[in-house]
Amino acid sequence: MGLGGCIILIAVGAILTFATDWHASGVNVHVVGLILMLVGIIGVAVFTSVLRRRRVVPGATIVEEDRHHDGLL
Repeated sequence: MGLGGCIILIAVGAILTFATDWHASGVNVHVVGLILMLVGIIGVAVFTSVLRRRRVVPGATIVEEDRHHDGLL
């Protein structure tokens, strides 16, 4: 799930929690909204931590080896 999906989960959860007054038998819509918001926030945190690890460090030198093959298999 990408960053957009996480933001959508947060938005849908906020709508269910704060902007609705639905009553479903056996389901607390407000708790479902809180769970969706929590999952979205955790997703954003995980996504940003993974993105931070993938970031290229400026000034880092990349060393490439040029290997010569003799043509032997």
